[in-house]
Amino acid sequence: MFNKKYWTEGVGSYAIAILVALTIRWAFMEAYVIPSGSMLPTLLVNDHIFVNKMVYGVRVPFTEKWLYKSGDPQRGEVIVFKYPENEKIFYIKRVVGVPGDRIFYENGKLYINDKLVQRGEPTDLKDEFNWLRDKDLPQFLSKKDLAHWQEQLGEQKYSTLLIKNSPARTFGPYQVPQDSYFVMGDNRDNSKDSRLWSPDKTFVPRDNLIGRAMFVWLSCDETLPVVTFLCNPLTVRVKRFLHSVH
Repeated sequence: MFNKKYWTEGVGSYAIAILVALTIRWAFMEAYVIPSGSMLPTLLVNDHIFVNKMVYGVRVPFTEKWLYKSGDPQRGEVIVFKYPENEKIFYIKRVVGVPGDRIFYENGKLYINDKLVQRGEPTDLKDEFNWLRDKDLPQFLSKKDLAHWQEQLGEQKYSTLLIKNSPARTFGPYQVPQDSYFVMGDNRDNSKDSRLWSPDKTFVPRDNLIGRAMFVWLSCDETLPVVTFLCNPLTVRVKRFLHSVH
């Protein structure tokens, strides 16, 4: 039988620490790194975020079955999920359609249930976007080629980007089925999302949900050349620390 010292100072203390860490990661929250610019300007490349895994429910350990469900994603929330076309890959997008919604997207305008989503007038990118680098944008584009505007879904207000004078494009209409969600990136012309997935994988099933994005805990312009998942400390974006994701 193990004595008290074993659990407080010995091998047992390490076992407890590992168990606590795994429990937090399994049930409560987990860290993810933003790999692309599909959610610009809300999330930057190399933003490190925490995701609330408990907000939509808790799964049975080491399975995909729900132990219980505590809520459903709402329009406007930024979620992390398993990519429907390859569930080994995690994606992050914004929910724009919930079960029963009719989604239509035409020439930069989003319609939900035949109503245009509230938005401001497109404007040029100005000084508040001085952190946005040309190399984070699609090839052959610079900031002068992009327009920005604010959009609102439910209680969520957020910024979106659109390429100026982009060709007319229409997607939909789509009818969101039960236990599924229609998602889009905030960088509307540079996001592989529900609009572009294969027809039988258009929507995110509820069982693919990981959680809701909470806040940025670390961010950097560059990662280390060999250990690419670690930030280069010389390029840390201090102003991004504890930045909430809306």
